[in-house]
Amino acid sequence: MTSTDTRPVAPDSSPIVHETAVVRSWKTSVVLAVFTVLGAVLLIGFGREGTSGFRLASDGDFFALPDMAVSTMGAAVVIVLVLAALTGVSVMMTLRYTKTPLWLISLFAFLLLFGFLTWAAAGATIPVPGLLVGALGLSVPLIFGALGGVLSERVGVVNVAIEGQLLAGAFTSAVVASITQQPFLGLVAAMVAGVLVSFVLAAFAIKYLVDQVIVGVVLNVLVTGLTSFLFSQVLSANPGLLNSPPRFDRIDIPVLSQIPIIGPALFKQTIIVYFVYVAVFVVWYCLFRTKWGLRLRSVGEHPQAADTVGINVARTRFWNVSLAGAIAGFGGAYFTLGSVGAFNKEMTAGAGFIALAAVIFGRWDPIRATLAALLFGFASNLQNVLSIIGSPVPSEFMLMLPYVVTIFAVAGLVGQSRAPAASGKPYIKA
Repeated sequence: MTSTDTRPVAPDSSPIVHETAVVRSWKTSVVLAVFTVLGAVLLIGFGREGTSGFRLASDGDFFALPDMAVSTMGAAVVIVLVLAALTGVSVMMTLRYTKTPLWLISLFAFLLLFGFLTWAAAGATIPVPGLLVGALGLSVPLIFGALGGVLSERVGVVNVAIEGQLLAGAFTSAVVASITQQPFLGLVAAMVAGVLVSFVLAAFAIKYLVDQVIVGVVLNVLVTGLTSFLFSQVLSANPGLLNSPPRFDRIDIPVLSQIPIIGPALFKQTIIVYFVYVAVFVVWYCLFRTKWGLRLRSVGEHPQAADTVGINVARTRFWNVSLAGAIAGFGGAYFTLGSVGAFNKEMTAGAGFIALAAVIFGRWDPIRATLAALLFGFASNLQNVLSIIGSPVPSEFMLMLPYVVTIFAVAGLVGQSRAPAASGKPYIKA
């Protein structure tokens, strides 16, 4: 389909014809159709009888919301019909060369998730506030890691070493906080550890022009081996002194923490979680609304052009990669100072790689990367909740669910996305 614009540029000249090709993309409609079929097979083909419950209230709410109970099979039929209708709308919009709106995709995803939870909870009750609290807790290190990844890649350096930065932050914060009994000093130590790991990445990638992916992988292996050795030989020998850090207490924000459903999840958390809210806004604002952010993005998109206007490309990349490491290291401290309360070998369990996937899924944008990290955290916590209520979903499938979501999100949902043009490419000054 083409559109024609005829405009003469001079009295005696021929008109100029502008033709714009409109591309019809069936990708979204096909994906929605596939998931509609899969939803119908699971929810109706393998349908379960009974009633599914959802607990919406928690202690301390302004008012107690009643539990919601729905017929499992009835809800399944209605949800499948609505999913089919939304897919039909998407097909009609594609036939008209119109892009499927985000609200329709979001509504489809929500209904599909609700249908799965209804099917899984047949004869049981899912505590919704607890599900959200756990999801946010598991998302915190992912968000910090994703923010660090966004900054690194926006400035032109692929940060595969997020896993090592998180693990170094977790280890260092545990040791320092245990010795000093000051969790805030543990946070500072975690940031320093993250900076040290990113310092090595920056030095080899920027100064010596070593392949950035290889350096990141090597750093992950190095930090994993080093922390595992120190844990076995040092921390385990004297855990009372070196591996018993004080944990941050939960802080209830008056009024906000009493909002039903979302209050306990968002406003009854530790100070590290509250730092997440600030960090996401600050990174987004500084990246897109300040001179510093403009310089950072210009170095990641076109370092030659940035160099010609007087921006020191190497120095800009070096310091911003170090800042990214500090943010990721801060997130690693959550494992020991906000969640587990002690360091264990390889306790990050691949969180750095999921954070890197969130960066790609979020298209190198802090807000979108945060939402992607929340999705992965929700998938991780869902396995715990479904195991508690005795869901028929195999435990092996639930364990791999976060990684399946990661692969699907990066390979299936992102589609054609463009990374910063100079990301991963060393800059040699002419």
